[in-house]
Amino acid sequence: MNVVIIGPGHPLRGGLATFNHRLAKAFQDEGHTCSIYSFSLQYPSFLFPGKSQYSTDPAPEGITIHTVINSINPLNWIKVGNRLKKEKPDLIVVRYWLPLMGPALGTILRRAKKNGHTRVVCIADNIIPHEKRPGDKPFTRYFLKACDAVVTMSEKVMADLRLFDTAKPAALVRHPLYDNFGSIISSAEAREHLQISNPGKLLLFFGFIRQYKGLDMLLEAVAILKKRNSPVLPFKLLIAGEFYEDAERYHSLIKDLDIADLLILKTDFIADSEVKYYLCAADVLIQPYRNATQSGVTPLAYHFETPMVVTNVGSLATLVPHGKVGIVTTPDAAAIADGIEAYFKQGKDFFIPHIQEEKKQYSWDKLVNALVQL
Repeated sequence: MNVVIIGPGHPLRGGLATFNHRLAKAFQDEGHTCSIYSFSLQYPSFLFPGKSQYSTDPAPEGITIHTVINSINPLNWIKVGNRLKKEKPDLIVVRYWLPLMGPALGTILRRAKKNGHTRVVCIADNIIPHEKRPGDKPFTRYFLKACDAVVTMSEKVMADLRLFDTAKPAALVRHPLYDNFGSIISSAEAREHLQISNPGKLLLFFGFIRQYKGLDMLLEAVAILKKRNSPVLPFKLLIAGEFYEDAERYHSLIKDLDIADLLILKTDFIADSEVKYYLCAADVLIQPYRNATQSGVTPLAYHFETPMVVTNVGSLATLVPHGKVGIVTTPDAAAIADGIEAYFKQGKDFFIPHIQEEKKQYSWDKLVNALVQL
Protein backbone atom coordinates (compact mmCIF):
# COMPACT_ATOMS: atom_id res chain seq x y z
CA MET A 1 0.00 0.00 0.00
CA ASN A 2 0.86 3.65 -0.28
CA VAL A 3 0.83 4.92 3.33
CA VAL A 4 1.15 8.50 4.56
CA ILE A 5 1.84 9.31 8.20
CA ILE A 6 0.65 12.76 9.27
CA GLY A 7 2.57 14.01 12.30
CA PRO A 8 5.89 15.51 13.40
CA GLY A 9 9.02 14.42 11.56
CA HIS A 10 12.61 15.61 11.24
CA PRO A 11 13.80 18.34 11.70
CA LEU A 12 11.17 18.58 14.46
CA ARG A 13 12.38 16.84 17.57
CA GLY A 14 10.83 14.80 20.37
CA GLY A 15 9.12 11.49 20.98
CA LEU A 16 6.37 11.90 18.38
CA ALA A 17 8.88 12.47 15.58
CA THR A 18 11.02 9.55 16.73
CA PHE A 19 7.93 7.32 16.83
CA ASN A 20 6.83 8.39 13.34
CA HIS A 21 10.27 7.71 11.86
CA ARG A 22 10.29 4.22 13.37
CA LEU A 23 6.71 3.53 12.26
CA ALA A 24 7.54 4.56 8.69
CA LYS A 25 10.42 2.09 8.71
CA ALA A 26 8.11 -0.62 10.05
CA PHE A 27 5.67 -0.03 7.16
CA GLN A 28 8.56 -0.18 4.71
CA ASP A 29 9.82 -3.41 6.27
CA GLU A 30 6.37 -4.89 5.57
CA GLY A 31 6.67 -3.96 1.89
CA HIS A 32 4.59 -0.78 1.88
CA THR A 33 5.55 2.64 0.55
CA CYS A 34 5.48 5.15 3.38
CA SER A 35 6.18 8.88 3.72
CA ILE A 36 5.60 11.46 6.45
CA TYR A 37 3.71 14.73 6.10
CA SER A 38 5.18 16.92 8.84
CA PHE A 39 4.84 20.52 9.99
CA SER A 40 6.45 23.63 8.58
CA LEU A 41 4.95 25.32 11.65
CA GLN A 42 3.94 22.98 14.47
CA TYR A 43 3.51 25.49 17.32
CA PRO A 44 3.75 29.28 17.29
CA SER A 45 6.85 30.12 19.33
CA PHE A 46 4.82 31.75 22.14
CA LEU A 47 2.93 28.47 22.67
CA PHE A 48 6.02 26.24 22.71
CA PRO A 49 7.30 25.67 26.27
CA GLY A 50 10.80 24.39 25.41
CA LYS A 51 13.93 26.06 24.10
CA SER A 52 13.75 24.78 20.51
CA GLN A 53 11.36 22.75 18.39
CA TYR A 54 14.16 21.51 16.15
CA SER A 55 16.64 18.65 16.33
CA THR A 56 20.34 18.86 15.57
CA ASP A 57 20.48 15.13 14.79
CA PRO A 58 20.76 14.06 11.13
CA ALA A 59 17.59 13.17 9.24
CA PRO A 60 16.57 9.48 9.33
CA GLU A 61 17.82 7.58 6.32
CA GLY A 62 15.44 6.16 3.74
CA ILE A 63 12.33 8.09 4.83
CA THR A 64 10.69 10.80 2.73
CA ILE A 65 9.48 13.67 4.92
CA HIS A 66 7.35 16.48 3.46
CA THR A 67 7.58 19.58 5.68
CA VAL A 68 4.32 21.21 4.61
CA ILE A 69 1.66 21.61 7.34
CA ASN A 70 1.09 24.95 9.06
CA SER A 71 -1.00 24.27 12.16
CA ILE A 72 -2.54 27.78 12.32
CA ASN A 73 -3.15 28.64 8.64
CA PRO A 74 -6.54 27.44 7.30
CA LEU A 75 -5.53 28.14 3.68
CA ASN A 76 -2.58 25.80 4.18
CA TRP A 77 -4.88 23.08 5.54
CA ILE A 78 -6.94 23.17 2.35
CA LYS A 79 -3.81 23.14 0.18
CA VAL A 80 -2.29 20.15 1.96
CA GLY A 81 -5.64 18.34 1.99
CA ASN A 82 -6.01 18.84 -1.77
CA ARG A 83 -2.45 17.58 -2.30
CA LEU A 84 -3.26 14.38 -0.41
CA LYS A 85 -6.57 14.07 -2.23
CA LYS A 86 -4.64 14.09 -5.51
CA GLU A 87 -1.92 11.72 -4.24
CA LYS A 88 -4.62 9.18 -3.22
CA PRO A 89 -2.73 7.24 -0.54
CA ASP A 90 -4.44 4.00 0.42
CA LEU A 91 -4.00 4.75 4.11
CA ILE A 92 -3.35 7.88 6.14
CA VAL A 93 -2.11 7.25 9.68
CA VAL A 94 -2.58 10.46 11.63
CA ARG A 95 -1.16 11.20 15.10
CA TYR A 96 -3.40 12.97 17.60
CA TRP A 97 -1.87 14.23 20.82
CA LEU A 98 -3.26 17.73 21.40
CA PRO A 99 -6.70 19.26 20.65
CA LEU A 100 -4.94 22.37 19.32
CA MET A 101 -4.17 20.26 16.25
CA GLY A 102 -7.79 19.23 15.76
CA PRO A 103 -8.88 21.99 13.34
CA ALA A 104 -5.81 21.65 11.09
CA LEU A 105 -5.76 17.86 10.97
CA GLY A 106 -9.54 17.51 10.75
CA THR A 107 -9.70 19.88 7.77
CA ILE A 108 -6.76 18.23 5.96
CA LEU A 109 -8.34 14.79 6.37
CA ARG A 110 -11.75 15.90 5.14
CA ARG A 111 -10.21 17.32 1.96
CA ALA A 112 -8.04 14.24 1.40
CA LYS A 113 -10.95 11.81 1.75
CA LYS A 114 -12.91 13.54 -0.99
CA ASN A 115 -11.04 11.28 -3.43
CA GLY A 116 -13.31 8.42 -2.32
CA HIS A 117 -10.32 6.13 -1.88
CA THR A 118 -8.17 7.09 1.10
CA ARG A 119 -8.89 5.61 4.53
CA VAL A 120 -7.80 7.31 7.76
CA VAL A 121 -6.70 5.61 10.97
CA CYS A 122 -5.72 7.74 13.95
CA ILE A 123 -3.09 6.81 16.52
CA ALA A 124 -4.43 8.63 19.57
CA ASP A 125 -1.73 9.44 22.10
CA ASN A 126 -4.28 11.48 24.02
CA ILE A 127 -7.96 12.21 23.53
CA ILE A 128 -8.37 14.29 26.67
CA PRO A 129 -5.13 16.23 27.24
CA HIS A 130 -3.12 16.32 30.46
CA GLU A 131 -3.57 20.09 30.74
CA LYS A 132 -7.07 21.25 29.79
CA ARG A 133 -7.67 24.33 27.63
CA PRO A 134 -10.71 26.08 26.10
CA GLY A 135 -11.82 24.41 22.88
CA ASP A 136 -10.53 20.93 23.73
CA LYS A 137 -13.84 19.11 23.27
CA PRO A 138 -15.09 20.71 20.03
CA PHE A 139 -11.64 20.48 18.44
CA THR A 140 -11.40 16.77 19.30
CA ARG A 141 -14.92 16.03 18.05
CA TYR A 142 -14.16 17.80 14.77
CA PHE A 143 -10.98 15.79 14.33
CA LEU A 144 -12.44 12.38 15.23
CA LYS A 145 -15.29 12.73 12.74
CA ALA A 146 -12.69 12.78 9.95
CA CYS A 147 -11.19 9.43 11.05
CA ASP A 148 -12.41 5.99 9.98
CA ALA A 149 -10.82 4.14 12.91
CA VAL A 150 -8.60 4.69 15.94
CA VAL A 151 -5.68 2.92 17.61
CA THR A 152 -5.00 3.71 21.25
CA MET A 153 -2.02 2.54 23.27
CA SER A 154 -3.69 2.49 26.68
CA GLU A 155 -7.01 1.63 28.30
CA LYS A 156 -7.30 5.21 29.55
CA VAL A 157 -7.22 6.69 26.05
CA MET A 158 -9.65 4.02 24.80
CA ALA A 159 -12.08 4.98 27.58
CA ASP A 160 -11.65 8.65 26.72
CA LEU A 161 -12.31 7.87 23.04
CA ARG A 162 -15.60 6.19 23.95
CA LEU A 163 -16.73 9.36 25.71
CA PHE A 164 -16.67 11.01 22.26
CA ASP A 165 -17.59 8.09 19.98
CA THR A 166 -19.05 4.76 21.08
CA ALA A 167 -19.17 3.10 17.66
CA LYS A 168 -16.01 3.97 15.72
CA PRO A 169 -13.79 0.90 15.04
CA ALA A 170 -10.85 0.94 17.45
CA ALA A 171 -8.05 -1.30 18.70
CA LEU A 172 -5.72 -1.14 21.67
CA VAL A 173 -2.09 -1.84 20.77
CA ARG A 174 0.72 -1.38 23.27
CA HIS A 175 3.37 1.24 22.49
CA PRO A 176 6.12 -0.66 20.62
CA LEU A 177 9.66 -0.63 21.95
CA TYR A 178 12.03 2.00 20.67
CA ASP A 179 14.88 0.01 19.15
CA ASN A 180 16.42 2.85 17.16
CA PHE A 181 18.50 4.38 19.96
CA GLY A 182 21.30 1.84 19.82
CA SER A 183 22.17 -1.27 21.78
CA ILE A 184 22.56 -1.80 25.51
CA ILE A 185 25.95 -0.76 26.87
CA SER A 186 27.47 -1.29 30.29
CA SER A 187 26.61 0.98 33.18
CA ALA A 188 30.28 1.84 33.58
CA GLU A 189 30.62 2.92 29.94
CA ALA A 190 27.43 4.98 30.11
CA ARG A 191 28.46 6.74 33.32
CA GLU A 192 31.91 7.49 31.96
CA HIS A 193 30.34 9.07 28.86
CA LEU A 194 28.06 11.22 31.04
CA GLN A 195 31.00 12.09 33.32
CA ILE A 196 29.25 10.65 36.35
CA SER A 197 31.84 9.27 38.75
CA ASN A 198 31.13 7.02 41.73
CA PRO A 199 27.48 7.99 42.34
CA GLY A 200 26.65 4.75 44.16
CA LYS A 201 23.11 3.84 43.18
CA LEU A 202 21.75 5.94 40.32
CA LEU A 203 18.06 6.82 40.00
CA LEU A 204 16.82 8.39 36.76
CA PHE A 205 14.00 10.80 35.96
CA PHE A 206 13.90 11.11 32.16
CA GLY A 207 11.88 13.29 29.79
CA PHE A 208 10.30 16.71 29.51
CA ILE A 209 9.59 18.22 32.92
CA ARG A 210 5.91 19.08 33.27
CA GLN A 211 3.66 19.33 36.29
CA TYR A 212 1.72 16.13 35.62
CA LYS A 213 4.94 14.08 35.60
CA GLY A 214 5.38 14.59 39.33
CA LEU A 215 9.06 15.50 39.58
CA ASP A 216 8.25 17.58 42.66
CA MET A 217 6.90 14.45 44.39
CA LEU A 218 10.08 12.59 43.48
CA LEU A 219 12.20 15.39 44.96
CA GLU A 220 10.16 15.15 48.15
CA ALA A 221 10.68 11.36 48.12
CA VAL A 222 14.45 11.92 47.87
CA ALA A 223 14.25 14.20 50.91
CA ILE A 224 12.33 11.51 52.80
CA LEU A 225 14.99 8.91 51.97
CA LYS A 226 17.70 11.32 53.13
CA LYS A 227 15.88 12.08 56.39
CA ARG A 228 15.34 8.36 57.05
CA ASN A 229 19.02 7.66 56.44
CA SER A 230 17.61 5.01 54.12
CA PRO A 231 19.60 1.89 53.21
CA VAL A 232 19.27 3.10 49.60
CA LEU A 233 21.97 5.67 50.43
CA PRO A 234 24.41 6.49 48.96
CA PHE A 235 22.53 7.36 45.76
CA LYS A 236 22.08 10.15 43.22
CA LEU A 237 18.97 11.16 41.30
CA LEU A 238 19.83 12.03 37.70
CA ILE A 239 17.23 14.44 36.29
CA ALA A 240 17.55 14.33 32.51
CA GLY A 241 15.20 16.43 30.44
CA GLU A 242 14.21 19.95 29.49
CA PHE A 243 11.93 22.11 31.63
CA TYR A 244 8.57 22.63 29.91
CA GLU A 245 7.42 24.93 32.71
CA ASP A 246 8.94 27.35 35.21
CA ALA A 247 12.24 25.87 36.39
CA GLU A 248 12.54 28.19 39.37
CA ARG A 249 9.90 26.41 41.42
CA TYR A 250 11.92 23.21 41.18
CA HIS A 251 15.19 24.92 42.07
CA SER A 252 13.47 26.55 45.07
CA LEU A 253 12.08 23.19 46.15
CA ILE A 254 15.51 21.57 45.88
CA LYS A 255 16.95 24.31 48.09
CA ASP A 256 14.13 24.08 50.63
CA LEU A 257 14.45 20.28 50.84
CA ASP A 258 18.25 20.52 51.14
CA ILE A 259 18.85 17.72 48.61
CA ALA A 260 21.16 19.36 46.05
CA ASP A 261 23.93 16.99 47.12
CA LEU A 262 21.82 14.02 45.99
CA LEU A 263 21.00 15.37 42.51
CA ILE A 264 22.65 15.47 39.09
CA LEU A 265 20.87 17.96 36.82
CA LYS A 266 21.04 17.51 33.04
CA THR A 267 18.13 19.77 32.20
CA ASP A 268 18.74 20.42 28.54
CA PHE A 269 17.05 18.58 25.69
CA ILE A 270 18.47 15.06 25.37
CA ALA A 271 19.40 14.30 21.75
CA ASP A 272 18.48 10.88 20.36
CA SER A 273 22.16 9.99 20.10
CA GLU A 274 22.54 10.47 23.87
CA VAL A 275 19.47 8.58 25.08
CA LYS A 276 21.14 5.19 25.54
CA TYR A 277 23.72 6.60 27.93
CA TYR A 278 21.08 7.81 30.38
CA LEU A 279 19.00 4.63 30.35
CA CYS A 280 22.03 2.36 30.60
CA ALA A 281 23.71 4.40 33.34
CA ALA A 282 20.71 4.09 35.66
CA ASP A 283 19.93 1.38 38.19
CA VAL A 284 16.24 2.28 37.99
CA LEU A 285 13.94 4.65 36.09
CA ILE A 286 11.42 6.55 38.24
CA GLN A 287 8.10 7.68 36.72
CA PRO A 288 6.31 9.52 39.56
CA TYR A 289 3.41 10.71 37.41
CA ARG A 290 0.28 12.35 38.82
CA ASN A 291 -1.71 11.29 35.78
CA ALA A 292 -0.85 9.51 32.55
CA THR A 293 -2.19 7.75 29.50
CA GLN A 294 0.76 5.71 28.35
CA SER A 295 4.40 6.75 28.42
CA GLY A 296 6.98 6.87 25.65
CA VAL A 297 9.68 6.55 28.31
CA THR A 298 8.48 3.10 29.40
CA PRO A 299 9.31 1.47 26.02
CA LEU A 300 12.77 3.03 26.26
CA ALA A 301 13.27 1.39 29.64
CA TYR A 302 12.14 -1.95 28.24
CA HIS A 303 14.50 -1.71 25.30
CA PHE A 304 17.50 -0.91 27.49
CA GLU A 305 16.32 -3.36 30.19
CA THR A 306 16.15 -0.73 32.91
CA PRO A 307 13.69 -1.64 35.71
CA MET A 308 11.15 0.97 36.79
CA VAL A 309 9.38 2.44 39.80
CA VAL A 310 6.08 3.90 38.56
CA THR A 311 2.86 5.27 40.00
CA ASN A 312 -0.46 3.51 39.43
CA VAL A 313 -1.96 6.10 37.07
CA GLY A 314 -3.11 5.65 33.48
CA SER A 315 -1.72 2.41 32.03
CA LEU A 316 1.61 2.48 33.85
CA ALA A 317 0.61 -0.30 36.26
CA THR A 318 -0.43 -2.47 33.31
CA LEU A 319 2.77 -1.76 31.41
CA VAL A 320 5.00 -2.40 34.44
CA PRO A 321 3.90 -5.62 36.20
CA HIS A 322 4.50 -5.10 39.91
CA GLY A 323 7.30 -7.14 41.41
CA LYS A 324 8.50 -8.31 38.00
CA VAL A 325 9.41 -5.42 35.71
CA GLY A 326 9.52 -2.96 38.59
CA ILE A 327 7.60 -1.55 41.52
CA VAL A 328 4.18 0.11 41.30
CA THR A 329 3.16 2.59 43.97
CA THR A 330 0.70 5.40 44.57
CA PRO A 331 1.37 9.01 43.47
CA ASP A 332 2.53 10.22 46.85
CA ALA A 333 6.03 11.23 47.97
CA ALA A 334 6.19 8.84 50.94
CA ALA A 335 4.85 5.96 48.85
CA ILE A 336 7.38 6.68 46.09
CA ALA A 337 10.16 6.63 48.70
CA ASP A 338 8.86 3.27 49.95
CA GLY A 339 8.77 2.00 46.36
CA ILE A 340 12.39 2.97 45.78
CA GLU A 341 13.42 1.13 48.96
CA ALA A 342 11.40 -1.93 47.92
CA TYR A 343 13.09 -1.90 44.52
CA PHE A 344 16.63 -1.84 45.90
CA LYS A 345 15.76 -4.51 48.47
CA GLN A 346 15.22 -6.85 45.49
CA GLY A 347 18.04 -5.44 43.35
CA LYS A 348 18.32 -4.84 39.60
CA ASP A 349 19.40 -8.38 38.73
CA PHE A 350 16.12 -9.76 40.06
CA PHE A 351 14.06 -7.74 37.56
CA ILE A 352 16.12 -8.19 34.38
CA PRO A 353 14.86 -11.69 33.38
CA HIS A 354 11.25 -10.55 33.78
CA ILE A 355 11.89 -7.49 31.61
CA GLN A 356 13.51 -9.64 28.92
CA GLU A 357 10.44 -11.87 28.81
CA GLU A 358 7.85 -9.10 29.01
CA LYS A 359 9.41 -6.96 26.27
CA LYS A 360 8.76 -9.64 23.62
CA GLN A 361 5.11 -8.57 23.29
CA TYR A 362 5.86 -4.97 22.25
CA SER A 363 6.58 -5.09 18.52
CA TRP A 364 6.22 -2.70 15.60
CA ASP A 365 4.75 -5.33 13.30
CA LYS A 366 1.79 -5.71 15.71
CA LEU A 367 1.05 -2.00 15.36
CA VAL A 368 1.41 -2.06 11.57
CA ASN A 369 -0.88 -5.08 11.30
CA ALA A 370 -3.52 -3.42 13.50
CA LEU A 371 -3.43 -0.23 11.43
CA VAL A 372 -3.76 -2.18 8.17
CA GLN A 373 -6.57 -4.39 9.47
CA LEU A 374 -8.55 -1.43 10.78
